[in-house]
Amino acid sequence: MIQDIYPSKLDNAFIKTELGNDDIVLVFDSDGKVMVREDCEKDSEFVFLRGKDVDKEKTVYLFSVDETRFFLYVGDDSVEDELLGKNEAGANAGENGIGAKCGFAHYTIREVREKFSGKEVFAVFTAYHLWKWYSDNKYCGKCGKALSFGENERALVCPECGNVVYPRINPAVIVGVKKGDSLLLTKYRTGYGHNALVAGFTEIGETLEETVAREVMEETGVKVKNISYYNPQPWGMAQDILTGFFCEADGDQQVRPDGQ
Repeated sequence: MIQDIYPSKLDNAFIKTELGNDDIVLVFDSDGKVMVREDCEKDSEFVFLRGKDVDKEKTVYLFSVDETRFFLYVGDDSVEDELLGKNEAGANAGENGIGAKCGFAHYTIREVREKFSGKEVFAVFTAYHLWKWYSDNKYCGKCGKALSFGENERALVCPECGNVVYPRINPAVIVGVKKGDSLLLTKYRTGYGHNALVAGFTEIGETLEETVAREVMEETGVKVKNISYYNPQPWGMAQDILTGFFCEADGDQQVRPDGQ
């Protein structure tokens, strides 16, 4: 699972600290694509931007993985143009750059997962979750004023009315529905092109087990029984905690796709 980075360890405790020259900085564009490059000498390894590459006043601390600290760039997109321009100049001079074979480029986090490996993939997924929260919460939902970074905790604070906004984590389930030796798989009509297990978000007033039964019924028309918890996975792609379950099809039912 994506969070299985042992013996490495994520430390997500918030600290008020200044960016160092060698700290990693993650820059996401407006579409949520992260700016990284591939190591030309080591296939499938990341090269990240570092603290020395950006304006330190436009970053916020995210978390650490082992001794490596990760920050998020929270300025405007001009840093990307500047850095990409530097890389193009470097490529023209015979150095690695955006115009070179292994230059900086923008990747969706799904592309990151497919192209790269290691603990850095989990770091990018987790950073994406926080980037999405920061980008979606620039203004107070009560009074409309611009929000500020919290001083002592991971929060956004309204200096006008005192409203405090914390990162949102959406509970969701993913379900392995068994029938004898078979496992129920679904196919999305658009978007994701591979087979997938039944999955969906928990709605207000539901337990996770009730979400399992509802989602399977809605998507496939199958009633289930013997629902058992399997494992959770933090899933930054949808800002959720994805909780895995197994269950059994109740009786000899036909699968009826919902058509959507």
